[in-house]
Amino acid sequence: MKCEQIYSEFSRLCGYLKPLSLLLARLIVAYGFYTPAMTKWADINSVADWFGTLGIPFPTLNAYLAASTELAGVVLLALGLFTRLISIPLIVVMLVAITTVHLSNGFSAGANGFEIPLYYMLFLLVFLAHGAGRFSFDRMFFDEKN
Repeated sequence: MKCEQIYSEFSRLCGYLKPLSLLLARLIVAYGFYTPAMTKWADINSVADWFGTLGIPFPTLNAYLAASTELAGVVLLALGLFTRLISIPLIVVMLVAITTVHLSNGFSAGANGFEIPLYYMLFLLVFLAHGAGRFSFDRMFFDEKN
């Protein structure tokens, strides 16, 4: 068997991991948004005050938008419902988090840098590009083939 054939067969077999990997990635990212969303909702006024100190315009409105987006992300990513759509506002939330909080701390997650929000953003880009996968309501309701 030629090297190309072996690699081609290996690639074909690895393709069977796509649905499970998308499901696990969605669940992990959804879980990652859960605590920040619940923390924001637990004391939304403090979050709005903090947003104001960061120079975020309309801090109260944006606190509600961020908390709502994160909570919707938890539910929709876990279900695999409207996955491509919810990925867009979640990417915006991550961009805002990176530019207002994490960027000045450098890359390292240990120093509260932008490493973790960047990883979330990259996963969200994968969901935007590839969809939710076979194990999702998107597949069931919209017959997304991915």
